[in-house]
Amino acid sequence: MYNVAIVGAGPAGIFSALEILKQKPDWKVIILDKGPRIETRKCVVRKGGKCPPCKNCNLLCGWGGAGAFSDGKLTLTPEVGGNLIDYVNRKDLEALIDYTDEIYLDYGATKELYGLNTESFSDIARQATLAELRLVHSPIRHLGTDRSTAVLKSMQDALEEKVTVLTNECADELIAENGKIKGVKTNKGTVVNAEYVIVAPGREGADWLAREFSNLNIELENNAVDVGVRVELPAPVMEPLTEKLYESKLVYMTPSFGDEVRTFCMNPYGEVVCENYNGIATVNGHSYANKKTDNTNFALLVSKRFTEPFKEPIEYGQHVARLANMLGGGVLVQRLGDLLAGRRSTPEKIAEGVVKPTFADATPGDLSLVLPYRHLTSIVEMLMALDKIAPGVASRYTLLYGIEVKFYSSRVPVTNELETKGIKNLFTIGDGAGVTRGLIQASASGVLAARAICSR
Repeated sequence: MYNVAIVGAGPAGIFSALEILKQKPDWKVIILDKGPRIETRKCVVRKGGKCPPCKNCNLLCGWGGAGAFSDGKLTLTPEVGGNLIDYVNRKDLEALIDYTDEIYLDYGATKELYGLNTESFSDIARQATLAELRLVHSPIRHLGTDRSTAVLKSMQDALEEKVTVLTNECADELIAENGKIKGVKTNKGTVVNAEYVIVAPGREGADWLAREFSNLNIELENNAVDVGVRVELPAPVMEPLTEKLYESKLVYMTPSFGDEVRTFCMNPYGEVVCENYNGIATVNGHSYANKKTDNTNFALLVSKRFTEPFKEPIEYGQHVARLANMLGGGVLVQRLGDLLAGRRSTPEKIAEGVVKPTFADATPGDLSLVLPYRHLTSIVEMLMALDKIAPGVASRYTLLYGIEVKFYSSRVPVTNELETKGIKNLFTIGDGAGVTRGLIQASASGVLAARAICSR
């Protein structure tokens, strides 16, 4: 019998455990994750191999979650990275983000912050306004993929002496009786009894969360579905922005359809990588603290909120990604010039360009056969707008990788304490619950839920 069982060892789950043990050091806490310990997480793709793919993607599963091998950017503002502002007033959320940031610093995060120069921000914001773009102010602490791993390893070392950690064992079923959570059953048949359960499965576990909550007769809400591409281009093209802000959070309302397109996860001098979501190959990007490439990459995501009777936002994103996998055996890549000319890219066309792909296993192809016309039009219009503030973005040699999709499209109805409505003592947090969509807010959601539990 445990006081608290935590499903998922990503940032949300880790920060829940850290806060609980800070306030209730005598409590019995258990953390379950379908992946391995952080030091044993390996990926052949990161060493230049081809994605197998693994049953549980090591880039996404295990201690640290997807954040372990992410770019490690902490966006220190309520404006970016989630929806916690819907549950916490702005002043309290700012304090919560600062508190969470201090914990990262305690475990080895770099002290350097980007985006604090208000003069630089104002200059770029003015240029963005003239191009009909909105620049979101977001101070950033950049850990880098290598430093992120070290910070999360420090947290693992600190927690494993005080809590029970079950790795390579995933939650299979939530156990509830009479509207109250009782525990968790794992895929290996282990029954974990707990007074409180915190569900923090991350984006990789969003599909499981949706199915399990359906079994508990909890109707989920639809978040906007984020589908798009990852853009790769020469680093000097983006230097006017990245040298001053590191990452530019830009939002554009497209003229043709009025859809919102935003930049996401900008990686100066970084690399494009493949991820595997339950057998579906998707694309992402990383950058390191101590290693640089010649390119910068970032995602362009089209946010579309569907209405009744649509209830399958995660399945929609999976369907689009599967089309790319069907055509290319994995991730597709296409030059912007070829896309605009209505022809597929070939290995020869990619090789003759000025952008050398950092993800060599992507298959040259035609993204217009994959992305819906509305999404594709919006992405092209966003690229043209970006070209006005960073000339060269809309070069014919710019590479577009697809598909990038974020699986946090189902949102769990929760209270202001992040307790699941309808099931007492069950708390649902992080990206997989649709509450957050970034490292700092996911971590902060863990602190928020832990404080609520400890106060009872």
